[in-house]
Amino acid sequence: MFKNTIIILALCFSIACGNKNQDKVTTDTINNPVSASNPEAKSEDNAPIMSFGENIHDFGDLTDGEVVTYKFKFKNTGNAALLISNASASCGCTIPSYPKEPLAPGSEAAIDVQFNSSGKVGKVEKTVTILSNTVPNQTYLIIKAEVKPK
Repeated sequence: MFKNTIIILALCFSIACGNKNQDKVTTDTINNPVSASNPEAKSEDNAPIMSFGENIHDFGDLTDGEVVTYKFKFKNTGNAALLISNASASCGCTIPSYPKEPLAPGSEAAIDVQFNSSGKVGKVEKTVTILSNTVPNQTYLIIKAEVKPK
């Protein structure tokens, strides 16, 4: 009898624990403003547009240990204020810096991307992911280099 009670309790506990993720809000819901409760977000005509001159920059040949920076210039060609909420790199050797204040339609700004080539000998390609209130809400910037040993 005691053994059956323990088995039933263990079964109930494992079933109850399996449902804990159903109540969580996913990042898709947070990052994507289009939802039934926010139908205006579906209109791309009113959204900001982040237009870059180039999304890829090749630093060419670098020497191991060299630190370089590139400015990815962009313009808000949309009809609403552009707000960048985050910029993250695929590696700790790459550091993006972005404007924190809203960018009015027609305004220009830049995202600085610093790359530290220390210990990265060979062909290197790093991605910076920009999260903003554009549609779609992610934009990717890529830097490339060929790092030569000292």
